Order: sequence, then C-alpha cells, then structure tokens
Amino acid sequence: MSEFEKLLQENIVPLQRYVNFKVNNKHDAEDIIQEVCLIATVKFDSWKNTASFKAWLIGIANHKCNDYYRQKAKDMNISLDALSESALSTGRLGIIEQSVVRDTLDVLGDKERQILYLYFFKNLPQEDISKQLSIPLGTVKSRLHYAKEKFKQHYPFKEISKGETIMKRLPEYLPEYKIERSELDPFAVKWEELQGWLMIPRVGENITWGLFDMPSRKRTEYTEMKAIGKAEIHGIEGVEISAIQYDAEDYYRTGSVDKMERIFVAQLTDTHCRYLAESHIENGVRKLYTFLDGDDFINNWGFGEDNCGNEVNLSAKSLLIRNTNIITGHTDKEVVDIVGRYTVTIGGKSYDTICVMDIQCFNDGVVSEQYLDKNGRTILWRRFNKNDWAYNRYETLWTEMLPENETLIINGETYVHWYDCITDYIV
Repeated sequence: MSEFEKLLQENIVPLQRYVNFKVNNKHDAEDIIQEVCLIATVKFDSWKNTASFKAWLIGIANHKCNDYYRQKAKDMNISLDALSESALSTGRLGIIEQSVVRDTLDVLGDKERQILYLYFFKNLPQEDISKQLSIPLGTVKSRLHYAKEKFKQHYPFKEISKGETIMKRLPEYLPEYKIERSELDPFAVKWEELQGWLMIPRVGENITWGLFDMPSRKRTEYTEMKAIGKAEIHGIEGVEISAIQYDAEDYYRTGSVDKMERIFVAQLTDTHCRYLAESHIENGVRKLYTFLDGDDFINNWGFGEDNCGNEVNLSAKSLLIRNTNIITGHTDKEVVDIVGRYTVTIGGKSYDTICVMDIQCFNDGVVSEQYLDKNGRTILWRRFNKNDWAYNRYETLWTEMLPENETLIINGETYVHWYDCITDYIV
C-alpha cells in the first residue's frame, strides 16, 4: 500500500462525515467525495506536509462543497453578489439561523436593507459606502443607525442587555411533584433543546439547570449555560455556548469536584439540533474535540446517524407503548418516542406535557423520561439505569443500591430511577 493510499484510508471517514454534513443530497455528496479523492490523488506528489494530510483533504472538500452551492445558486438564478454564507450553511440538516437574518432583512425598506448589506455583508467602511451611494458621510451614519434599530425591532431573537440578571436560583431540594396520565392524545412539538443539556443553541439564550438525587431530592449540582456568539467548526456554522458546572460530586462524570467549565459549539436547524464541538480543561490542559474526531467525540456527544443530532419536530411514532411503568416496543436499538400525554404538577404549578422516552441514546443501559410542554421546553427530566448498569464500577445492582426508588420494566428488563433534573424555566 502506498503512502497516499494509507493516508486516504485513515482519513476517508472524516472526509465522508464532513461532506455529508455539508451536502443535502447523498448522490451529490458521493460525487463530491470521489472528486476530492481524485484531486488529492493528482496533487499528492506536490504536497510535502503529510502530517497535515487530513486538514488538506478537508480543505479540498470545503472548496468543492462551496462550488456545489455556488452552482446551485447559479442554476436558481441567484446573483453571486447576493450569495451570503447562509446559502453555504444550508446542509443535510436544514436551514440555520442565517435564514432568520434574511427574513428580517426582507421586511425592511430598500434603503435600510441596502446599507446593512453594504456594511455587514460586504464589510465596507462608512467612507466607502458614502462614495458608492453618493451621499454625505453624515447621512450614512444616521441611515445606518436607523437601519440597525429597525432590524432590532423585527429580529425575533433578542440579545441580553448588560447588567441583566441571567440566572435564576434553583431550589436546594426538588419540590414534590405528581405525574398524571391524560386521556388526551399527545401533541406534536418543536423541541429545540440540546439533548442532555436542555439548552437551545441560539444567540441570547441562557438557562440554569440542576440535578437532584433521589430519594433524598437534594440538589447535587447545577449548571449555568449561556449562548455567547456565533462560531464555526470545519466550515460548519453554529453557536458557542459556555457551560459552568457547580458542586459536582461525581468526578467520573464531570472531571471536577466543585466547578468545571465547558465550551460547546452546537447547531440548530429547522430539522435537527446537534453538537459540533466540546472543550474543557483536564489536568491543566485544554481538551478540544470536534465532530471529525471519531469515537472520541461521537461516543460522548454524538446522536443519531452520522451525528445528525436529535430531531426538532417531534410527534408520536408508536415505536414504544407504555402502560403505567411497563414499556414495550423497539428497544433493540436507540430510540426516541413520545409515549403519552401527562399533567405534571410541580411547585404548585401544573403543566400540560408529553412524555418523551429516550432508550439508550444518552448512554448504553440508560433510559430517560423528558416531559415537554407545548413550547418544547423541559418541565421535568428523569433518569433510569438498567439494573446492572456500570456494575464493574459499583459492584452492586441498582435495585440493591436504591431499593425504594421507582422502577420501569422495559421489554422485561428492570430500570431504576436515579436522579431528576429541572431548569429555571419552571422556577
């Protein structure tokens, strides 16, 4: 096997993953992958730095994906001058928030739209805009200020102002709650939260959520999260999120005994929500993992086929059937499904919810119940462990460790309630 063949074999999966993330049509994606491999074959002899082969290969793929979208824009008679990054960010998982920017611009007047386009999209200085439009510099300044204000009025996602209180205080003990099955049919919902972290990856969003041990109901840790700006990973646009965990007692799960900061990059589209990267400090070293890092990333942060993420548009699929605490259905593989409609009463408030069950997507041998309201926000999240989950570590069954806790029977297997989670959305 030649050196090139060996390098290509080692990096073909990241290449496929990258192109499939960027391109909607599978056949087109396969054509691009073949074209990238052909270009790499022809140009490899002139490429001296084999240590950066992966980055070089992805760079070729990025150019070919951009060419693909430019050609599609040309075929649709879209001016290349008007082709913004939003067109290049539309991939197999839908349309990202850039389209919302475009929608907001569309409701503005021609003058406001024009000056915002020149200033933000073309990055022209105000002096150059003055010359191009043949208007005084003072007019440019006043028109730009007015256009910004109009844009803020129509833009649906509001920024957090300085000095605004971001986080609400979570209780030290989880309030008593009651879950009652409703006779009504479950409703469909738009669920935009990141799986497992309950945060919507949209600039300006923030949330605090806490874990509560059962049966003591005592809060064991809490996490403050804030979406702090746009970010791009390997040419894929997302949102950067700061997540600070406090009072974490489980070193195995958090890497810290009191405080730990993670940085996520995540992407929300009209069909899916997924992680693109995760970073934290471990033993004084900054660790950074992205969706191209194989099992190191996918096993911890990947969800769905090729890390497509969790579905945003949820409706009952009848994959799981629930009767009280007995669940049957397609549990031989990872599955997420709505299993009914429930009224959750917690802290003196009642919520109309659907129960979304996650079978082993979060982790092998782990099941969760997530009660979502009609806004797609989590009211209550509950975790259950298979009776022998992590037996090598704990050396005992969960029915023995937590004999008083609630259990679920899923296709004949016993799962034991471990802990719950609520967010400041209900505080």
